[in-house]
Amino acid sequence: MAQVSGSADVPDMGRRQFMNLLAFGTITGTFVGALYPIVKFFIPPSSGGVGGGVTAKDALGNDIIVSSFVASHSSGDRTLAQGLKGDPTYVVITEDKAIADYGINAVCTHLGCVVPWNASENKFMCPCHGSQYNNEGKVVRGPAPLSLALVHATVTEDDKLSFTQWTETDFRTGEAPWWA
Repeated sequence: MAQVSGSADVPDMGRRQFMNLLAFGTITGTFVGALYPIVKFFIPPSSGGVGGGVTAKDALGNDIIVSSFVASHSSGDRTLAQGLKGDPTYVVITEDKAIADYGINAVCTHLGCVVPWNASENKFMCPCHGSQYNNEGKVVRGPAPLSLALVHATVTEDDKLSFTQWTETDFRTGEAPWWA
């Protein structure tokens, strides 16, 4: 009598390997799919522009066009714009009606309030706990422990305002920047 090579109930090795591969692929695909949003959360997206810069936005979310922005503001004005990482950042208009080469992050170093500009007193005054900063954002009265962060403000070729990270020495204190 001829011997049968296998039972009809037991799949051959090729089919078993295929099913194992299919199960492994399904589990791996599900795991990678679940891991992707977690990894994207911990790796922030690039803010665009050269050197990590971002185009400044006005209150309506439009790009700031420097020529029209300067024409509509007075010397010494500090106007809020959307800066790096979406932080509110002051655009400084100099005495000769140009944009200063720095911007001032408006987030208080005490508890993170947005610090408004008080033009009548020529300083930034935090409404939360009374911290005060001079017209360049240097802390002059606590409880805030540090001066407001700085960013570079540059005009691009297409007449837009761009903010980039400030990593040089803080010109107000002569110290390394705490925010870099």
